[in-house]
Order: sequence, then C-alpha cells, then structure tokens
Amino acid sequence: MHDDLVDRIYECSVVPEAWPAVLDDVAALAGSTGGLLFSARRALNWTASERVADVFADYVNDGWFGKCSRRTCLMSHEDPAFFVEHDFWSDEQIDADPVYRDFFRPRGLGWSAGTGLTVPTGDNIVFSVERAFAAGPVDRASVARLNALRPHLARSALVSARLQLRRAAGATEALTALQLPAFLLRESGEVAEASPLARTLPEQALWGAKGRLHLTDRIADKALADALAMLAGGGEDSVRSFPVRDADGQPASVAHVIPVRRSAHDVFGDNFALLLLIPVATERTPSATLMKSLFDLTPSEARVARGIAAGDTPETIAAAGDVAISTVRTQLRRVLEKTGCARQADLAALLARIGATAPD
Repeated sequence: MHDDLVDRIYECSVVPEAWPAVLDDVAALAGSTGGLLFSARRALNWTASERVADVFADYVNDGWFGKCSRRTCLMSHEDPAFFVEHDFWSDEQIDADPVYRDFFRPRGLGWSAGTGLTVPTGDNIVFSVERAFAAGPVDRASVARLNALRPHLARSALVSARLQLRRAAGATEALTALQLPAFLLRESGEVAEASPLARTLPEQALWGAKGRLHLTDRIADKALADALAMLAGGGEDSVRSFPVRDADGQPASVAHVIPVRRSAHDVFGDNFALLLLIPVATERTPSATLMKSLFDLTPSEARVARGIAAGDTPETIAAAGDVAISTVRTQLRRVLEKTGCARQADLAALLARIGATAPD
C-alpha cells in the first residue's frame, strides 16, 4: 500500500481542493487518464482530475450524466469493489451505447473502473477512473490496486460528501455541517470536540475519566481503542469501520475512525482522528447497508457475508464460488473479526437485523 497516498486521501476529507491531485494519482495506479468523484444527496457535487475536469463539466452540464447507465449499474452491486464495463455489457452493447459512442470516444476516453457507495445518511457516492479508449479496458490487476484503496477512498469521501465538497473554516463548523454524531479525538481517545448530534447518543457513547470517549458496546469500544492504537503506529491497516450495538445487542450504527492528516489539521487543529457514527437502524436503510458501510470488507469477504445472511453454509458458498472450503473459512474468520461477531450465528443475526430495516 502507498502510505503517503493514503494519508493524502484522508487529507481530502475536509480539504476538498486536494481531491484533483489525489484522483490523478489514483488513476495513475490503474493506467488511466484521470479520476472523478460524484456525490449526491439533495444536490449533485463533483470534483475531478484536471486532465478530465473539462470533459466531465460537459458531461454534467450538457445532460450526459442523466443519460448514462453506468452509475445505475455501479449502485446496483452490493460487492464493495470497482467494476469495469465488461462486468455489465458486451462489446456490442458498449459500441451501441450513445454515451460511449457519442460522448466518451470522441473525447479520447471510453474505458473506466468505478465503484458506488450507498450509505444510510442518504449520500450516494461514485468514484471512477477514466482510461483512454486507445489504451484498452482497465485490467484486473489495476482493479485490484483500486480495491485496495477503496476503504480509504470511501471513508474520506463520506466526510467530503457530508460537507458537500466544501472546506469548513474550522472544527466546529465542520462537525456541525456533517449533520451526524461525530467526535474529534486526541490520540488518547479524549474528546476534543463533538458535534451537536453526538450529545444525543448517551446509549452509545459516554465520556469517561479524563474526557476519554467510551462506546457502551464493549466490543466496539475495544475496536475503537485498537483503531486509535494502530493509527498511532501507522500502516495500511490502521483504520477501521465496525458496528456499534445497542443494549439489546442489535446494530445501531457503524463507526468510522478517520485519521486527521496533513493540511486537514488546518481545519481540525492538532487533533488525531474523527469518529463518525452512522445510524443504520432506520426505515430507509437498504439491505446492502452493512456491505457498503463496513468498507473494510473485501469483495470476497462481502460475498461470504452475504451468503451467511442468506442462510448458506460455508460449503455451499465455496461450491457456488468455485473456491476451496478452506478459503471460505478463512474469509469467514476475517468477516467475523471485522464485524465484531463471535460466531457465525451472530453474524447472520447482525445482517438479518440490518436487512430487516430495508423498505419494501
């Protein structure tokens, strides 16, 4: 993993003007011309690499965005992964698509890799890298490199989307603008500042000795302590997302620990990390929320989790995916660890609880 690039990705969370250069570097990892980020809640916000910014200004302003089916295909997939055109369409279908035929190809583009995120806050987020048509489709090795960065891109983009890709003047303004339960933490876990909504969650979060934040879910509280400790040590595995359960053991929110990096300190001061608590038990939560909120699940781990949620056994999942049962069991152990579940039955219950909140 490119640690400096990961730090820069997290810098973008509250410094949106840093996104274009970061998207350039992400695109370069996939042999692509440039990258872009779209976010939509009540309004569409977007940013892109300088090399493709003019193209996508036309894409939005001339109405091509509304005609393009790529976004719909990306948002329909539950796997937390990047997808390419051939995951959805044949060559003949791509050739006949007016957006590709009449917009992208005349501008020298025409191949991409993209991923969609739907979170219970109502934010819809799309990342993509755009490759020159002459360079051919984005290859699987490039997709794998993008997937390795996806958890970091997703967490940072969630903050950027809540801020509508605008830079806040300071910590108080940023925390208020997030419109979510959020805590600005020092390295010790002490609360430096909290958003207005954070103070409405006494059943999930408490201030302990010396102002240290404690989550009332003991498993989640340990996950928070571990995440802060690993952040202090650095490295690619130093950021976590994990469920927080209520007093009845039901999932109430997903916690995201987001490091404060580089010029993000200009907004958040000398503080260490931002903790977001994203509610999941709401009427509008989609059934895929866990897959898309727990960003640290790999595509293969997400498929195992989805199989467990459907009542499949590891043996059935292995057979369906044409992989070894030992591989599925290893992936299942990782899913249990990441979701804070002790047993397979606990995981199934967690997923069922979140799935039950989906609208009919």
